[in-house]
Amino acid sequence: MFSFQQLLDMKSEDKYNSIFENLPVPQLLRSVGKSTNRGRPVALNFTAMIYSLLIAKMERMEFVKDIIRRLRTSEEFRLQCRFTGSDRLPSEASYSRLIKSLEQRGVLEKIQDLLVQEAVHEGFITGTHLAVDSSPLEAWDCQFGDAAAKRRAHRKKSKQTKQPREQLQLPVHDNVPAPTKPKKPVFGRGRTTVIEAERRRQIMEAYEATLAPFEKSVANMLPYTYDELLEAMPRVPTRCTKKNSKGHLTSWYGYKANILVDTDSQYVLSGVLSSAHLNDQRMAVVLLKGLQQKLPSLPVKHILGDKGYDSLPIYQTARALGAFPIIDFIHHTEPPEGSDAYFRPVCKEGKSYRYESFDKKYETLRYVSPKECNNCPFANTGCQKVYKIQLDKDVRKYTYPARGSKSFTSLYKKRSAVERVFAYLKEYFGLHRTRHRDTRARVDFELSILAYTLSKLALDKLNKQLSGTSQTA
Repeated sequence: MFSFQQLLDMKSEDKYNSIFENLPVPQLLRSVGKSTNRGRPVALNFTAMIYSLLIAKMERMEFVKDIIRRLRTSEEFRLQCRFTGSDRLPSEASYSRLIKSLEQRGVLEKIQDLLVQEAVHEGFITGTHLAVDSSPLEAWDCQFGDAAAKRRAHRKKSKQTKQPREQLQLPVHDNVPAPTKPKKPVFGRGRTTVIEAERRRQIMEAYEATLAPFEKSVANMLPYTYDELLEAMPRVPTRCTKKNSKGHLTSWYGYKANILVDTDSQYVLSGVLSSAHLNDQRMAVVLLKGLQQKLPSLPVKHILGDKGYDSLPIYQTARALGAFPIIDFIHHTEPPEGSDAYFRPVCKEGKSYRYESFDKKYETLRYVSPKECNNCPFANTGCQKVYKIQLDKDVRKYTYPARGSKSFTSLYKKRSAVERVFAYLKEYFGLHRTRHRDTRARVDFELSILAYTLSKLALDKLNKQLSGTSQTA
């Protein structure tokens, strides 16, 4: 069987033939080609240009000028990109127009969805266990920091506001003030009356109505659709400071890559590039809503996430998909009396009850008394033998399988698949940083995801053919 590393180590001709065999070329041509047959005929080979962008990801070329230089100097590279002898080599301006067209029409995301659906049809994706995670993506400006970005913004603003001398001498009659963003209401502490509490609630609702979707709380983002959230999502490079897995503060300037991965097959089901300052919970809502829209029939059973996704709206979104969240819990307070850190019932001697089974019909967890309580003096009088707890009692505390059980621990370990996918994307497909901004950065991210999915699909098809050949032999 071929491994991922063996596929990338193959000869260029064999490797790219296997990878690009799964690329839907007719859909690409319909999306980036001319809408009518009138006018000047197309002189550029758009399909070969897209091939060159994908190969550049695998060959670690970061700039378009590197692709053009390689096309001019290497006949082998031109053949790998499917350029013929009669094709005119594109310029940097041609690539810029192509990239802008890809971003405006959402071509790469549509092709990614088609490849995922093909993998589901082939049986490579089961969709039983999905993991969500994010990773920092530094921008080209990271070596200069925010100061350089502020200087560029100031120069751009001064150019826009600069007017001819004749216009500066004209009197200004428009005294309409610029719209100001409403301030968040601040209330005093302490107990309030029922009337005052209702008044404050109405004020907060009126304030929330004036905010954009990503300025609202995570819970208030749930009514929005996937397309509405994508349209309102900030995508400019920003500064972000957060704690890493070791508890140390890390800071970077750029973006945040967010992906949803099938842990069994390691396919990227959905991916979104956002500004770095957006927290993981907001992006998880976007990814899960996108999954519901793109693959509504996928039999998702568990959604896996680390502590950064421990929020009630994430649990509610996962349950709306018919899945059970497997997310590490953050203890803001001590566990309630009568339960341990995993919210299992505790007997009078302080022993935790054992998770035994789950009733799917009523969605109820069943706990039985621990083995140590067989000789306990309270076994027949003071302690209850069986506890049944419904998941709807608290979706954060109770899930299936129960917290603290071996099944929960083994499922949570599968979350490492998303970190492995990020390692592949950064090591082999140029996702460790981006040297582009705005539209180009988004297309750069989507090209990395698409190149990875094409390679993964080619690898699985090769292994399927090899396994079928060995069985017949």
